[in-house]
Amino acid sequence: MARQDAPTTARAATPGKPGRVKKQRKRKKNPQGEMTLVEHLQELRRRVVISLIAVVIGTIIGFIWYQNSPPGMMPLGEIIRRPYCNLPQELRADFTGDEKCRLLATGPFEMFMLRLKVGALAGLVLSSPVWLLQIWNFITPGLHKNEKRYTFSFVFFAVFLFVAGAILAYFILDQGLYVLMTMGSEVQVSALTGQSYYNFLLGLIIVFGVSFELPLIIIMLNIAGLLQYEHVRGKRRIICVGLFVFAAFMTPGQEPFSMVVLGASMCLLVEIAFQFCRFNDKRKNRERPDWMDVDDEEASGPVSASGPIGASGSIEPAAPVGASSAADLGPSSKIGVEPVSAPQPVSASKRPADEWRTASRYGGQFDDVL
Repeated sequence: MARQDAPTTARAATPGKPGRVKKQRKRKKNPQGEMTLVEHLQELRRRVVISLIAVVIGTIIGFIWYQNSPPGMMPLGEIIRRPYCNLPQELRADFTGDEKCRLLATGPFEMFMLRLKVGALAGLVLSSPVWLLQIWNFITPGLHKNEKRYTFSFVFFAVFLFVAGAILAYFILDQGLYVLMTMGSEVQVSALTGQSYYNFLLGLIIVFGVSFELPLIIIMLNIAGLLQYEHVRGKRRIICVGLFVFAAFMTPGQEPFSMVVLGASMCLLVEIAFQFCRFNDKRKNRERPDWMDVDDEEASGPVSASGPIGASGSIEPAAPVGASSAADLGPSSKIGVEPVSAPQPVSASKRPADEWRTASRYGGQFDDVL
């Protein structure tokens, strides 16, 4: 007798070996892309592993590129050191006497760790297409067509704005570093270490890159319906002052040149975002209602006098309550229902004894007292 609960995997005999069987796994088809929680975790693990492998390979390339470059390109260390080497020679300390531009190292592992950090940053940038693609492939199966379009646009402009801010920070580092190094140059000579210089450079790049994401956040809030152009139309001056204050606190070194460039760039980008909000609001016909422009003390319209309060028609007198006739009672009269008679007045002789006692206590009845 055959078993009903036969396994789903088919077993076939291996040719030439009749005693052994070969398992053939039947792959389930999933046209809708539905996955269980375990399958989601396995997919996430696979995407993370691929991204980490790409970052490690990029870090190795960046570590080698730090000192050795392919033909026609500058070494990575030279590219990062260029803003410092563009300073006048009298502003840079020379410990070797050969008049070459070098940064100072104060620890035995400082040069190796600095090279590793720069290589890791370069590897993160070089491998960005791979890990961004992995993130995109993990998110998109659960999105609709319009959501995929918005997500792709958001990721593209986010990367573009961050790279634009980083490039701007690199080019203004020459002037900003010059302003900082000339303060008090009459009494001291600056000898920058590689760690302090690279921390300053990376901090400036991160601040500019992250700050350039602000207009994208404003646009996304407007598309989601949480921010309208009418909310910020008359507040441009306050917003610009706030952006300059933010730039003064966030720029490393707090030198004026970088602060002015960052504040002016953010004001320009925010104004572009406001114009997009204005165009998007007009396209969706989301105008401000008229009643929101009325003053608090102004009435919404003339108030007319109210009419007299009363009944809408004449009130007829109530009919006397009496016993119903046998014809009105219908079948219930046959059951023995007696008609209800009107209440009879109670005579004075039938009053309770307690009432007469109370009246006699005060010398008579209550009618005589009143």
